Amino acid sequence: MTLDALASKYRAAIAAAVDEAALEDVRVGAMGKQGEISLKMRELGKMSPEERQVMGPALNALKDEIASALAAKKAGLADAALDERLRSEWLDVTLPARGRPAGTIHPVSQVTEEVAAIFADMGFAVAEGPRIETDWYNFDALNIPGHHPARAEMDTFYMQRAEGDNRPPNVLRTHTSPVQIRSMEAQGAPIRIICPGGVYRADYDQTHTPMFHQVEGLAIDKNISMANLKWTLEEFFSAFFGTKVKTRFRASHFPFTEPSAEVDIQCSWEGGTVKVGEGDGWLEVLGSGMVHPKVLAAGGIDPEVYQGFAFGMGIDRIAMLKYGIPDLRAFFESDLRWLRHYGFASLDVPTLHGGLSR
Repeated sequence: MTLDALASKYRAAIAAAVDEAALEDVRVGAMGKQGEISLKMRELGKMSPEERQVMGPALNALKDEIASALAAKKAGLADAALDERLRSEWLDVTLPARGRPAGTIHPVSQVTEEVAAIFADMGFAVAEGPRIETDWYNFDALNIPGHHPARAEMDTFYMQRAEGDNRPPNVLRTHTSPVQIRSMEAQGAPIRIICPGGVYRADYDQTHTPMFHQVEGLAIDKNISMANLKWTLEEFFSAFFGTKVKTRFRASHFPFTEPSAEVDIQCSWEGGTVKVGEGDGWLEVLGSGMVHPKVLAAGGIDPEVYQGFAFGMGIDRIAMLKYGIPDLRAFFESDLRWLRHYGFASLDVPTLHGGLSR
């Protein structure tokens, strides 16, 4: 076949290709290893020098012409395919967007913010500290003796020391009381703080987990008494539960307070449901007392001049009580169904003036 005939043949084939697959077949037939133009190029080696001088440029010109035609056709097919997609795959940008599921705030985070808002209104600042504590801050500075059950390995998570290191091991803090000592050291007296945060104890059942959340309060000044403690707690519970709540103090013992008291709140039990602020029942919710003089001295405060009260309660437990959550373990199971049910909207920020969540 002559070069002119080849050129006419492939011009027509390229023009007739309706898609990229058909165009690729044309390219292979012309320019592939066994393509007609490629075979013509191989024949140049068998020609005389005079013939090559004539056929060489002619074949190169044909090859370039077909390659250009193939590229132009491919671009045309791509443009046509894009036009077709634009015609068929249209989008109405004025339609409302698809709904996207919104995340929710964990009850522990929400209740922590509620507690902070209430105590901030009473003049308490929020203090924080490390979760890995020294033996001194977690026990000794709080007047907890070495034989106390809280210092046993069955109750406390101890950190391992390197071999030959005889220092007392660090612990995962068992309460947020070490934050009180650190705050007294840093600020002195007078002081009013709450210390919310995660704590760790070796326990696990329906109402206990190895990691849970506490909030402790501390107020130190020259004329503070148990009466101030009772007023503070009743104001807090009344604001938190949204109804007037009475408290009852029962004598108890804690190493870091003297005198010490367990605190109950007024409630009723109806059909297995606790209703706070009514009835003639009582429910224990926290421990409290006047700060022990040894604890004040450990924090660098003169117990001959200052005195104060302290209290501590479980954030998880008051969240269970307020929002009717039956099992503490569910707080830490990362079940999205549970979180969607008990969680809070991200903009539902608790404030006293706007009303705390109910």
